[in-house]
Amino acid sequence: MRILFTGGSGKAGRHVAPFLADQGHQVTNADLVPLDHPGVADLRVDLTDAGSTYSALAGLATFDELDLPEKPAYDAVVHFAAVPRILLTDDATTYATNVLSTYNVLEAATRLGVRKVVFASSETTYGICFAQGERRPLYVPVDEEHPTVPEDSYAMSKVANEVTARSFQARTGADVYGLRINNVIEPHEYAEMFPAFLEDPSLRRRNVFAYIDTRDLGQMVQRCLGTDGLGYEVFNVANADMSVAATTDEVRERFYDGVEQRGEMGRDETFYSIDKARRLLGYEPQHSWRDVLADPGASS
Repeated sequence: MRILFTGGSGKAGRHVAPFLADQGHQVTNADLVPLDHPGVADLRVDLTDAGSTYSALAGLATFDELDLPEKPAYDAVVHFAAVPRILLTDDATTYATNVLSTYNVLEAATRLGVRKVVFASSETTYGICFAQGERRPLYVPVDEEHPTVPEDSYAMSKVANEVTARSFQARTGADVYGLRINNVIEPHEYAEMFPAFLEDPSLRRRNVFAYIDTRDLGQMVQRCLGTDGLGYEVFNVANADMSVAATTDEVRERFYDGVEQRGEMGRDETFYSIDKARRLLGYEPQHSWRDVLADPGASS
């Protein structure tokens, strides 16, 4: 597929865009800074500008395309570009940047006839990650039916983007899939960060004790690109296990006492449900921190 990938120079994008290129896709990274990866074309685009966004999606991706009989169209858009969290800039700028850029991407893509858009939403939409004080989910595991009523500017922007995406899908009939991505972890971060998580699981409370390996996030995007006809859907994206050594029962007793549990859960099963992605997309995570670090509770 010929793919416009926005935000391919960010923490997640710099892994996922090359992964898609390795799968045989032609990938153009639309970002304010280049990725400088040999398999991915770079195009500097300010996505908060509607004209620039439209022009990027309507234009050429590489010099080689000049030799084609006519300019090719994009088959899909993967929209990861955003201010990626609170406290990087002021709240108003975070909200405005994320909402306007997503509107521009969706409008340009659908007006130009793109029939597949995959966009990055967030775990923060559930209102737990950036809550003031402690906030617990209404039930566990947290699935896509859980209410999304956050109070911070970043998560608000992501909820607004989901509403916008659903409306563009209704207008056009294109497939528009939103990914409620959990805390993105690069492979090298297991050795750097996870020893502290294994010692103190409270460090992972705001992420519902979950995480997503960048390599499995790439698989998830590829699954979305290869699955047609779902219309508008949102999916939780996480790994199958938790980011802590404490067992599911231990986490539930310490952090979720009194919170409704819906269904049986495995010993190390994530509290951030990925059942929907498994069922509709065939998604199955392949990576774990346990591939790098010893699980201190494995023999118990």
